[in-house]
Amino acid sequence: MSETWHTLIPEGEFPAEGKLSTKIGGWHVLVAKTDDGLHAVNDRCTHQAALLSTGRIRRGAVMCPLHGARFEMGSGRCIGGAYKDLRTFEVRVEDGQVQVLVPDEQPGMDELPVVM
Repeated sequence: MSETWHTLIPEGEFPAEGKLSTKIGGWHVLVAKTDDGLHAVNDRCTHQAALLSTGRIRRGAVMCPLHGARFEMGSGRCIGGAYKDLRTFEVRVEDGQVQVLVPDEQPGMDELPVVM
């Protein structure tokens, strides 16, 4: 599967709240700045398909706003519940710009959040 780097925002303009939600090539992407650096995951809880970007990020993990499932931002691993791990995306800062590497292929239904 081919992937492409996409520029999101200048690093200095990253939101003070530490997270940024965006849509790139059909993918819903949540980028968070944690103590470990920048991390990006598919913005979809693997339990009930909720947008994770509406949840809290604490100690490097995002919490699903529906049922409290927690996922490590760095690895996508589910640490608060018995759910499937999140898809992660590579993140880098190139020439002062935050960039995310996402698949060129559109996400399947099992990768899309329920957006109300």
